[in-house]
Amino acid sequence: MYNIYKSNINYNSPYIYARMVYVYREKDMKKNIANLVEHAEVSEKMIERYLVERVKSIGGVCLKYSNAGMVGYPDRVALFPGGQTYWIELKSKGKKLSKVQSIRKVELEKLGHPVLVIDSKNSVDEFINLWEGKQ
Repeated sequence: MYNIYKSNINYNSPYIYARMVYVYREKDMKKNIANLVEHAEVSEKMIERYLVERVKSIGGVCLKYSNAGMVGYPDRVALFPGGQTYWIELKSKGKKLSKVQSIRKVELEKLGHPVLVIDSKNSVDEFINLWEGKQ
């Protein structure tokens, strides 16, 4: 941001006035903060953290899956006691699988591997409750 107090800027300039109004508009700042907080609750990164914590809390391991040579595979592999394995694709709230991700999902399911698409903390809770119900 410009330091207008220590410079030789013409304060009557329409540009400076507009810039000052924009920077200090409290309403816009509050709206931006609210948007950031809302995004944090539904972002893929936050959902992923929550998933890892929940799986760990019930004795499982949730590994990050990455293979540079093969695109489209799910983000995580959840390993549970008793040898149960789930592939998990994480998405931000409301986002859909890409074409290649859909193809990989079908491929894994044909091999007998369950693949879940999770896009919210609520979906994580439903998955954990489902797994706990099978025990």
